[in-house]
Amino acid sequence: MQRTPRGLSHFLLFSLSLWLAVSAYSTISFAQATAPASEEYAVIVHSGVRVKMRDGVSLVADIYRPKASGKFPVLLTRTPYNRRDPATGMFLAARGYVVVQQDTRGRFDSEGEFYPFKYEMNDGYDTVEWAAGLEYSNGMVGTYGGSYVGATQMLAAIAKPPHLKAIFPYVTASEYYEGWTYQGGAWMQAFSSTWTTGLAQDTLRRKAGGMSKFNEWLTQLPVEDYKLIGLPTVADVAPYFRDWIEHERNDDYWKRWKISDHYSQLDIKALHSGGWHDIFLKGSIGNYVAMRKSAATAEARAGQRLLVGPWAHAATSPEGKIGDVTFGKQAVLDMNGTILKWFDYALKGIKNEFASDAPVRIFVMGDNVWRDEKEFPLARTQYTKYYFHTNKGANSVSGDGQLSTQTPGKETPDTYEYDPQNPVPTIGGRLCCGGTLPGPFSQQPNETRQDVLVFSTPPLTRDLEVTGNLSVELFAASSAPDTDFTALIADVDASGYARFLTDGIIRARYRNSTERAEPIEPGKIYKYTIDLWSTSNVFKAGHRIRVYVSSSNFPRFNRNLNTGEATLGGSKSNKAKQTIYHDAEHPSAIVLPVIPR
Repeated sequence: MQRTPRGLSHFLLFSLSLWLAVSAYSTISFAQATAPASEEYAVIVHSGVRVKMRDGVSLVADIYRPKASGKFPVLLTRTPYNRRDPATGMFLAARGYVVVQQDTRGRFDSEGEFYPFKYEMNDGYDTVEWAAGLEYSNGMVGTYGGSYVGATQMLAAIAKPPHLKAIFPYVTASEYYEGWTYQGGAWMQAFSSTWTTGLAQDTLRRKAGGMSKFNEWLTQLPVEDYKLIGLPTVADVAPYFRDWIEHERNDDYWKRWKISDHYSQLDIKALHSGGWHDIFLKGSIGNYVAMRKSAATAEARAGQRLLVGPWAHAATSPEGKIGDVTFGKQAVLDMNGTILKWFDYALKGIKNEFASDAPVRIFVMGDNVWRDEKEFPLARTQYTKYYFHTNKGANSVSGDGQLSTQTPGKETPDTYEYDPQNPVPTIGGRLCCGGTLPGPFSQQPNETRQDVLVFSTPPLTRDLEVTGNLSVELFAASSAPDTDFTALIADVDASGYARFLTDGIIRARYRNSTERAEPIEPGKIYKYTIDLWSTSNVFKAGHRIRVYVSSSNFPRFNRNLNTGEATLGGSKSNKAKQTIYHDAEHPSAIVLPVIPR
């Protein structure tokens, strides 16, 4: 595994976030490395086809179809990022599919108002059934796409259109509170803000009327008001942004779109794909695990597949570089080829690799190899606690924080001060859409901070594989009525390079449930469980396992102001004294899914 210097490019000016957000969604999350293949069909393209929804709103699609007699399966993608992707449409149509690429409601050429998730069930159902009825369709419909395009698939699926037979959602979520907008009760600020910024460009164009109002603006007086005339307010461009912040609890606002409430009703095959460094990893894995267990029929349960690579929510370079780590060309996913093979299996019954009796394929970092598995999490997992220890204190990498499987005895707790005005900065990880770059980067710049506790194993004497779900069990007290606790795990090589693996957060007032807020009593010790989601990594001999504990990871998560007030409208902040316990009665630890080798 190779890495490149992080340098100054790690932090981008926020002014670039709009461009990055828009460009990120005009490409798929994985490199399109499809090698040319002999085309079976010439392709006919129908551009700008209008499809009327049940409420009269027309959505616009492009259709790519084989120039041949007969009927073919339909592959549908519904996107808010501009439907115009002739490369994928031509590729799939030339290989025997009718491809429909549609702008979702309120985006680009489609009518209506865009509001995330709100219309996707009905619009998805109506479009699937319309596509099934095309004269050159054989009535079988599959869907594909990532990120929000994955959400359009999952939401359409729970509406149960009769002709939807298979889906390919990648890098997407299982619900839109936990793991999309919030994590552990903390608002995912960087993603919510930059994603909204990217979407706002097209919404602003539609609302402001573009150059059609230019002459009107020119005639307005006083002249200094030129830029204000005809432009919409923030509420007009993205009303959902405030709604997301206002609904910081997992309340009924979110539950109407909760995919995980509908698994038992779904009777479709699905290829769920995610990335170990992706912002929606938990949902991608969750969708697979639950549908494999609970889908409506035995055929649907057997028809679930999981594919997880080292990817982040961004394009992978041809060399397999993600973040500043190069995993090798084997890490590059041939996206168009994967779409084709999945639907050849799911809709045409072709016996290819997806017909294998090993439904899970994962990329094991460290070894940097692909491996097939029978299930996820792996049945042979040995969940092992690595306990926190110190003698003098774990503040910064200069401290003596240790990790070991030995249970703690009598130990002095560690303390640090969390100041919301000086938060620990995000360095890579599970991000999206602009600002700080996503993927694995070294955490070394944060290791010298006194408000970061650092716990490490000695150099390992042999390779140690960790594959599956991780968590931190933390016993802590705070001087504040509410605060956050964060955890991050890294793979540290002999040079000190501390490669990000996964992270998590818990907002104290949501420690028991994200449906209700429960303030903490200052000074009282509570047990917190910090969900670190999942990873697959081999810590090589000579490397160290390292855990960082702190109270901020900004701007990935919004700062807890330590006041206990709601996020919406919060502006005052207090410093908090945090105390982390690791003794016999309070055995703080990270729980690792160790795989015997």
